[in-house]
Amino acid sequence: MIFAEQAVEGQLLVDDDLVRDGASVDRFERYEVGHAERIAELADKLAIRFCIALRDRLMLKRAAYFHDFGEYSMNRAYISSPRELTEAERLDLYRHPVIGEQQASKREFPRAVQLLVRWHHEWWNGSGYPDKISGNGIPLGARILRACDTYSALTSDRPFRKAFSYEEADRYLLESAGIEFDPEVAAALLALPERIQANAVEGSREAEDTQ
Repeated sequence: MIFAEQAVEGQLLVDDDLVRDGASVDRFERYEVGHAERIAELADKLAIRFCIALRDRLMLKRAAYFHDFGEYSMNRAYISSPRELTEAERLDLYRHPVIGEQQASKREFPRAVQLLVRWHHEWWNGSGYPDKISGNGIPLGARILRACDTYSALTSDRPFRKAFSYEEADRYLLESAGIEFDPEVAAALLALPERIQANAVEGSREAEDTQ
């Protein structure tokens, strides 16, 4: 199935089926808020800052919704288990970007989307997976996806841990720049007000109003 591409008044629209796929993966991974949607929104904000072309922004947005579909396809119970993974489970999980790429191919997604899904766990220093790409050898869209995926995951409750505070997540991003993340992408994300979820901003304002 080839999803329709459409740009209306600067807003990039993705097919409803793809949005539902992202929501299904979120439920499987036991995210309480829309993880895939949040990544898609943050990634597009960064894409604008990096002057990425409209079509490439759409490819990135589609990859954001589909990035962990490989985990969903693997259907492993440990993925949503309330404990740390064993080493064998972690090695098994490393297969999910490749499986996600294969699933994206079956859906007839453009090759650009397939590769963004494959490379969203590559690290700036080359220690990521599955292909050990490093630095600027990793496409900019994949570097953006890596940072947004991590930040959204850190600031969300997970079965095996509570959410990081935004201050803790900011510190992780800063300390991991040049290791896990492209330093320029990390800096751009840290400068993005939208990285803070609306409910957190509202809670902060309410606290200020009571003081």
